[in-house]
Order: sequence, then structure tokens, then C-alpha cells
Amino acid sequence: MIDLNDTKSGLSRISSQPIALAAAILVALVAGGGSIALWRGYTGNSPEPDRVVAVRQLQARTAQASEQLVEKTKGLEATQQESIDQLQVVQDQLQTVRRLLAAQQTETKRLSEQVGSLTGAIDGLRQSFASAQGSEPSSPPSVRKSSVKKKRSAVSQRKRGNSRG
Repeated sequence: MIDLNDTKSGLSRISSQPIALAAAILVALVAGGGSIALWRGYTGNSPEPDRVVAVRQLQARTAQASEQLVEKTKGLEATQQESIDQLQVVQDQLQTVRRLLAAQQTETKRLSEQVGSLTGAIDGLRQSFASAQGSEPSSPPSVRKSSVKKKRSAVSQRKRGNSRG
């Protein structure tokens, strides 16, 4: 079977080894850290100042980009306001054109009604003139035509006489 003394010696051996192992790891870490510190001190190459410089550059770029965004936003606001103003002017012009068109349509309708009433009056006059001609005797118009012919012939003879003389 298993001897208890062998078990105790195994446990004591394991319990003493972790302390030595931890001590060896600690010594290695201290030696590594010291060598890194010595190397940085000797070469003068430390990443902390580089990081600080990089962070400052990043902050400067961020501030510059932020300023550019603010300027572009202001430019967009100005452009948008100009567009709104132009749109307002166009809407005002459209309202004016609509009012003028409505007034013109009203005027056209009024004139159309007046033309219609004048056409009706002219038709009425034609009908009354036609009925008046039908009731009068036919001899007076022929007298009138003959008197007109006499006047025309007299005028033409005078003109001929003036041109010969």
C-alpha cells in the first residue's frame, strides 16, 4: 500500500518548491525591469514623451477639425438662410401672379359679358332695321341712288375740266 511517510515527504517537497519558484520569478522580474530602465536611461529613448507629443498632436488635429466643422456648419446655415429667403421671394411673386391672374380672369369674364350684350344689341338693331326696310316702299331708295349718281358724275366732270385747263 501507500506509505504515509512518502506522502508527507511529497507534500513537503511541493510546499517548499513554490516559494523558491516564486522567488526566482521575482528576481527575474526585478532584473528585467532594471535592465529596461538602464536601457532607456542609456539611450534616452523614452516612449512617454512620444506619447505626450502624439496626444497633443491628436488634440490639435481634433481642435482644428472641430473648428472646420463649425465653419462649415455656419456656411451651411448661411446658405440655407439664403435659400429660405429666395424661396420666400419666389412665393411672394407666385402670390402676386396668382392675384393678377385672378384679376385678369375677372376682367376677361366681364369683357366677355359686355361683348355678348353688345352682340345681342347689334342683332336686335339688325332685326329692327330689316323689319323697317320691309315695311317702307321701294321707290325712295332708288331716288336716293339716282341723286348719289348725279353728284358723282358732277364731281368727276369738274375734275376732268380742271385737269384739261
